[in-house]
Amino acid sequence: MTAPAPPPQVPFAATSLTKQKTTKVLILGGGMAGVTAARTLYDQGVDDFIVVEARQELGGRMMSHTFGESSRQHTVEVGANWVQGTRTGDGPENPVWTLAKKHRLDTRFSSYFDGLSTFDEYGPANYTDVVEAASRNFDRLVASAGARLPKGLVDTSARAGYSLTGSQPQTPHEHVAEYYHFDWEFQSSPEETSWLASSWNNNSTFFTFSEQNAMSVDRRGFKTILQSEARSFMREDQVLLNSTVSVVSYSETGVQVTLTDGRTLSAEYVICTFSLGVLQHNDVLFEPPLPMWKREAIHSMTMGVYTKIFLQFPYKFWFDTEIALYADRERGRYPIWQSLDDPDFFPGSGILFTTVTNTFSRRIVSLPRAQILDEILDVLGAMYPNVTIPSPTDFYFKSWDEDPLFRGSYANWPPSFVEEKHANLRADVQRRVWFAGEAGSKLYFGYLQGAYFEGRHVALKVAHCVHAPSTECIGFEHIKKVKNSRPYDIDYEVRL
Repeated sequence: MTAPAPPPQVPFAATSLTKQKTTKVLILGGGMAGVTAARTLYDQGVDDFIVVEARQELGGRMMSHTFGESSRQHTVEVGANWVQGTRTGDGPENPVWTLAKKHRLDTRFSSYFDGLSTFDEYGPANYTDVVEAASRNFDRLVASAGARLPKGLVDTSARAGYSLTGSQPQTPHEHVAEYYHFDWEFQSSPEETSWLASSWNNNSTFFTFSEQNAMSVDRRGFKTILQSEARSFMREDQVLLNSTVSVVSYSETGVQVTLTDGRTLSAEYVICTFSLGVLQHNDVLFEPPLPMWKREAIHSMTMGVYTKIFLQFPYKFWFDTEIALYADRERGRYPIWQSLDDPDFFPGSGILFTTVTNTFSRRIVSLPRAQILDEILDVLGAMYPNVTIPSPTDFYFKSWDEDPLFRGSYANWPPSFVEEKHANLRADVQRRVWFAGEAGSKLYFGYLQGAYFEGRHVALKVAHCVHAPSTECIGFEHIKKVKNSRPYDIDYEVRL
């Protein structure tokens, strides 16, 4: 979708707060879930709210970066980059796509499989047949999970699912092909991921909406759809930027939020849109501590890491397709490469980026930047053995795992995470402390639309509580003790 160049987005000012502020609802976090929650409250007649955002702008994990030397600078997305699933015919439309169209976001549809280039440690290597086989393996994995669900069969890892459906990759080519279809989407390996949940997660987006992926190339950044939406209904005094939360205190009568600089805000309700990673790292303290059922749920889901590493070169020397795969002996070592120096993206930009996930993402952030760059240039040298690889003019990546405002990229559903624990992850505490974010979406965890739907669902509940008598404020269901369907029998050997 090509849009005419809109005017630059006017940011919200950094509202000052010199004394305690009282409001009906505090929304902690200005990402997709937070802005959607605010919009929903507004639409429900609740405009006594404040959005508290730690960064200097709204957007959350929709984060852009001005990249490249001064004469060739472009806006690249270090976080969320695509509207994943748009709309098929007159079927349901992804609400993120609705926002993208409303605010004239400049996008291009990605072509993941058209003319894919493939490489290994010896240079160009044609294994597109292996990639196509991996696509069929993934489809079989998803279909088999769908057959298990109505039978009530127990979940297991996607790795077990792959093995049970006849896929056991052995070669570097097979490993990178599987990675392309699985890890690159879920940012976690099949061993780390639920077979059933990964399958319904895939179907919920790509079957419900469409198989299209619309990549933002907007010079304002992908975040502009949130900033423009917020501008359409929020006042300056309803947004508090550069304000990091340190403590959330709550009781049966209300909440108080303390910021890192000592300022305090009070409200009847609070909607926490912190990432799962922030909750897991205790970067925000709750007083009193959250109940055990809530903490157990928080620590039972996993937060993955998805790292895009951008390089700009003096000239283009690489593949003409949008995407290339590199098969290394080490699975997940700089496997996915995407060219932005393309007629449909940023022609003449000299920008290329590679993506690594989870374990390898966490590995590279512990290394000196110079070593990471050397490794990447070595891989490019292996891909192009007869080319002298020039020195890059710019090099950038964001360490999501180390950032205390995020502690990772997005949530993943592990094999041992049962539905009851997910209900507890989503549930409120004492009908005063509410939680919204992509991790709370059963169907769309890990996706922007998951954050959107959770922000909306939770805000509808809170709006009802604001308008109704306290006796009619009904929270989400939670289960105090999540138990196995049958107890473990650990004494059987004694009876033999």
